[in-house]
Order: sequence, then C-alpha cells, then structure tokens
Amino acid sequence: MIDIRPDQPHAASELFLYRLSRLQAVAVAPVGRLCQARYGISRREWRLIVMLARHVPMLSSELADLAQLDRARTSRIITALVEKKLIARVVIPSDRRQARVSLTERGRALYDEFLPVVIELNRQLLLALEPHEVEQLDALVLRLADRARANLQALDLPKMDRSQAESRRQF
Repeated sequence: MIDIRPDQPHAASELFLYRLSRLQAVAVAPVGRLCQARYGISRREWRLIVMLARHVPMLSSELADLAQLDRARTSRIITALVEKKLIARVVIPSDRRQARVSLTERGRALYDEFLPVVIELNRQLLLALEPHEVEQLDALVLRLADRARANLQALDLPKMDRSQAESRRQF
C-alpha cells in the first residue's frame, strides 16, 4: 500500500488524483468492453445515450455541456449515433446550425437492456466495501466534488480547449 501524504508526495503515483484516475480507468474498462462487444458503441457514445435517456430532447450544445464534452467531439459522437439509428437529430428551422437530439426507440431499447448490466458492474465493484463504507465513500466523494469545483472557480481560468489539449498530451 502506498503511503498517501498529500503534503509530501515523492512521485506522481502517490498523488491522490493519479490513483483516482487509475481506479477510474480500471473500473470503467468492463463497461467500455461490453459496450463495444455487445452493441458496437464506445463508452462516450454510451454516456450520451445515458444523458438522453434521463432528459427530454435537447440541443446538441446542451448535451455537450451536460456530458462535459467539447462540442466538436459531441457532434462527432452524435453523428455516429445517428448513423447507428440510436438517436435522432432534428435541425431547428429558425437556426439550421442547431439541432435537437433524442433517443430513438432502438436507442431506448439499448439503454433499457444495458443499464441493468452497468448497475450490476457498479454493485460488484462496491462489494469490496462494507455498507457503512459505501455511505462514507459517497459522502466523501460529494465533499471532494465540492472542493474540486471551488478550486476550479478560484483559478478563474477559461475553459480548456480539449481538442488542443489532447494533441499536446505527452504522457
């Protein structure tokens, strides 16, 4: 076990955010593999399907914001999902640059079929913890999310252009 001392890390692998990122990567891998193997969709495509299943038809820009993806990437994912007949895109006549997107019957059926699988994967992961630890973890995650939002606001920086950030990534 690594000794986490947030005030004195000796390597990147000791940083909480690094360890959280590694956990997230391994924990969501089964979802991504099942998405691809069973339905021929990516994890990001699944993410948009989930967002559309929980909300009324919305503008593609609203969907991008809700999914926390840049608009260009969201547009590409929407195009792929339209081609797969999982979502419908309706252009707004008064502004042809905008479109409302919603799940098709096929998209809803995929969601209804796959969501219980994802719920079970989550349940299996949390079996590593006792019920009271799950409650504690939930409370801690909420506190960390609040702190992360406060840290972001304190920086007062413009939103990151994710398309450029990905091309600059060196590690």
